[in-house]
Amino acid sequence: MEMGERKNTIVCIFDMRSPGITAFNIHEWIYAQLRLQEDDIQMIQIDGPRRRLYIKFVSAEIMQSILQNTKGHQEYKHDNGEISIVKVELAGMGLRRIRVANLTPEVNEPVLCDAMSKYGNVKDVQEEHWPNQYRYKISNGVKIVELNLKKHVPSHMIIADHRVLTTYEGQPPTCYNCNKQGNHSVECPYRKSSTPSYTSNRAESWGHAVKHGILRQLQEEGERDITYMSDEPIIERPANDIHLQTE
Repeated sequence: MEMGERKNTIVCIFDMRSPGITAFNIHEWIYAQLRLQEDDIQMIQIDGPRRRLYIKFVSAEIMQSILQNTKGHQEYKHDNGEISIVKVELAGMGLRRIRVANLTPEVNEPVLCDAMSKYGNVKDVQEEHWPNQYRYKISNGVKIVELNLKKHVPSHMIIADHRVLTTYEGQPPTCYNCNKQGNHSVECPYRKSSTPSYTSNRAESWGHAVKHGILRQLQEEGERDITYMSDEPIIERPANDIHLQTE
């Protein structure tokens, strides 16, 4: 982690189009909506001009539980009855270990690095291997890309004509069809057909296997820390990069 990078912290991004919010109401919202106790958190920091709220937790476990429970968004009810959507994300980009699945071994490292460089500075690329309890302790086909993120990587990408699945801690899930946040693949407005193709079914079933099959077994056996993110995000209103008005 680089100097100054936030640790165990989430950022709540409020919509600039919504009415102003007082610091008192922000504290009450944290208690009522996120259900956090004082012992759970170390800091509440309000960035008024950018309309952002930073919450630093006492542990990564509590932070991850909030990220999982909110699914990337939360509602805020204003005094006038208006409801706005608040985006909830891992604060900061920083260095991430990104798992890239479904890429063939024939795709060389420079091609992978070139594709990932759109999202930040690539530090290293490694092969993930089957753990010791398996007979063949060789590559399992997953690449680990250490990337200093500048922007989030979509859940699915096309690299050298292969559709790959990417996962990492704090990744906002994106639609399988259009790679946008904010809609389910089955309800995606860009979906060409209401009947999934064989390729789509096969890719999604393999994506399910990657997230819930053998990799979950590896996690339960304690061989490595694996983060699972759904590729079916909760519908949310896009938020601009904006201001939070406080008292």
